[in-house]
Amino acid sequence: MRVTAEEIADGLRRLGLDKTSTVIVHSSLSSFGYVDGGAEAVCQALTSVCGTLLLPGGSWDLTGIPAPPGIARPNNAYEPAACWAEFDKKLSQATSFRMDLPVDRWLGVIPETFRRTRSPLRTAHPLFSYQAIGPDAERLLAAQRLDWPLGPIEALDGDVLLIGVDHTSNTTIHLAEQLLGMSRFYRYAKGPDNTWMELPNISGESHRFDAIEPALRSVTKEVHIGRSRVRRIPKDAVLAATTRLVLDNPAALLCTDNPECRCAAALNQRLAFV
Repeated sequence: MRVTAEEIADGLRRLGLDKTSTVIVHSSLSSFGYVDGGAEAVCQALTSVCGTLLLPGGSWDLTGIPAPPGIARPNNAYEPAACWAEFDKKLSQATSFRMDLPVDRWLGVIPETFRRTRSPLRTAHPLFSYQAIGPDAERLLAAQRLDWPLGPIEALDGDVLLIGVDHTSNTTIHLAEQLLGMSRFYRYAKGPDNTWMELPNISGESHRFDAIEPALRSVTKEVHIGRSRVRRIPKDAVLAATTRLVLDNPAALLCTDNPECRCAAALNQRLAFV
């Protein structure tokens, strides 16, 4: 299966996307099959069709560190370092945050290619930065604070675009959870001045998020581009569906069979919130 940038652009247009569209993009390059031009071709198609693009730019793998010794917050599901010597070693091994750090590999090759080739604006969150390009980019990125990393999604007036990935990559679900008082964790990073930082409201697990799909089926537009299943879902519909599911059953999108999973802590946060 061979796919070109123009074929990807045509598929995006079939979804109804155009220069008035603002989307948050979650993506998998390998989902297409073989792409002429690789991830750069996908970036070309996205920028040629859409108006404003918001992509993850997180650098957790480089900047993340354990919690300092003695810091144990309720329902936080994160073990602190055993001693200060261990913590100091991890801190020295971590990378101090810089705006030009590469995007975490687990987010996919497309966000990193976007960063390198499109020179997007980027936020300065040491763990979960976002990058954006287009008319609404500055406004979206300005909505992120160190204590509210999902602010750009909250500010987005548009759609979630899932390119070859399922809802386990759909961070908008985490935003809905956090508005309901759950999946709000404290995590730690090496900041720009080589000191450690405590960062609140870092989201938790998402491996059961695909259970939301039936609730969103009626508002989902879908095309296939090569082998990739590409879906466009209104962001506000994702928030509304998540809210309905969680209010009906706080564990609706959580793992309930592993007490060591962060899902258990997220559920306890929700129960304490209400």
